Amino acid sequence: MANVTNRRSFLQAGLAASAAWVGPTPLTAAEPPVRNGQPHFKLSLAAYSFNRFLPRNWPKPKETQPTMQLEDVIDFAAELNLDAVELTSYYFPAEVTPAYLRSIQERCFRLGLDVSGTAIGNDFCVAEGPERDAELEMTRKWIDYSAMMGAPVIRIFAGKTPNGDSEAAALDRCVVGINESVRYAAEQGVVLALENHGGITATPEQLLSIVRRVDPS
Repeated sequence: MANVTNRRSFLQAGLAASAAWVGPTPLTAAEPPVRNGQPHFKLSLAAYSFNRFLPRNWPKPKETQPTMQLEDVIDFAAELNLDAVELTSYYFPAEVTPAYLRSIQERCFRLGLDVSGTAIGNDFCVAEGPERDAELEMTRKWIDYSAMMGAPVIRIFAGKTPNGDSEAAALDRCVVGINESVRYAAEQGVVLALENHGGITATPEQLLSIVRRVDPS
């Protein structure tokens, strides 16, 4: 992929990579790489596909006993001869250590899999205060974790308008949170891909209104 020169391109490139589309787009996404021969479409297995069976530590621990672990997802993807796995943050241990991240990366490598990315459940619409600080800190942690695992992309949320608040105010806070997080992600070599996950990204117009406000650098 071409070198990302600003944060808007950084976010837009993630948006482009996270969804299939047909036809022209008004966004200035990164130019496709020059390939030798035919392009190879790679398949990645999202850990969220096994949400019912995996342990879940976000936003709070799941009460039911898990019947799978992330390692089982990795093994299953290898059995299917897939190219990669997307390891959603929810299913990692409550206390993530560098040693655990290295073990996951090594397992994938030995089985011929890439870690295509991860995903977090952030909400950047919350008002200023400890809760918002925690959301931003969690995002920075997962940017670090992604870099340690060699995961190039994190799917992030925008969030939802808090009760009694206006969407315009929530949108402003979201944009500030994304700009802050993208700046840190760029330093770590990680792309943030904004997911259209309801809330203030329920429509294409809402989603684009956020993407277009990511500051150039």
